[in-house]
Amino acid sequence: MPRGRSTFTKRQKEQARQQKQRDKNEKKTQRKQEPEGGIGSQVDEMQEMRELAEAQAALFRIGTDDEPNSLELLVPRKPSE
Repeated sequence: MPRGRSTFTKRQKEQARQQKQRDKNEKKTQRKQEPEGGIGSQVDEMQEMRELAEAQAALFRIGTDDEPNSLELLVPRKPSE
């Protein structure tokens, strides 16, 4: 006896739901396997952001070399002996 259209669509819908569930579980396990973003990753991210900001500032720098830039003002200098 041939299946009706509603049976076919229900089957397709259920297969799609199961596939989505498999994909979701796979992503979940991948996230668990990745190292968590702790302080080390935040420090790396901040360093990368500083480097990008410095590169961007270099593109727009118009003043003379003897003028201190904003990065030089923010970075504390070590006293020279």
